[in-house]
Amino acid sequence: MAPAVARLLFLQLVIGPTLVVDIKVQIAIKNFRLLHIDYPRVSYPKGFQGYCNGLMAYVRGRKQSWYCPQIHYMVHAPWRETKKFCKYSDSFCENYNEYCTLTEDSFPVTICSLASRQPPTSCHYNDTLTNQRLYLLCSGKHDAEPIGIIGLY
Repeated sequence: MAPAVARLLFLQLVIGPTLVVDIKVQIAIKNFRLLHIDYPRVSYPKGFQGYCNGLMAYVRGRKQSWYCPQIHYMVHAPWRETKKFCKYSDSFCENYNEYCTLTEDSFPVTICSLASRQPPTSCHYNDTLTNQRLYLLCSGKHDAEPIGIIGLY
């Protein structure tokens, strides 16, 4: 009985943290797809007063946060087109403690920026549609997937 307990304890100590990290990475990848990929681009009803106001209501609900993010990027391209740039990433972004890359291609992107001079309980956004390259955070160095956008180029 003691060897079986020892093996179980060993597996929990060694494999347990790996499973937790893997689950966190999978959640980050899923959240990237849900919060940063909108292809084809959806249209929100007029009551939302523009694309970004409708989108950011969804983003805040998905994040379960009432906080109004200053800026949010939405990519209007298929997932597979953005995913391929994290296949191999030799750059490590120390500020984010993640691997990162700059896409070779430009993508249609909507930039949602928080409008200035508004009550703290209000989240009103301006939107800018542009074509730019993306600085992506990747889930690892090789065979990885995007988990965040840290800027545009």
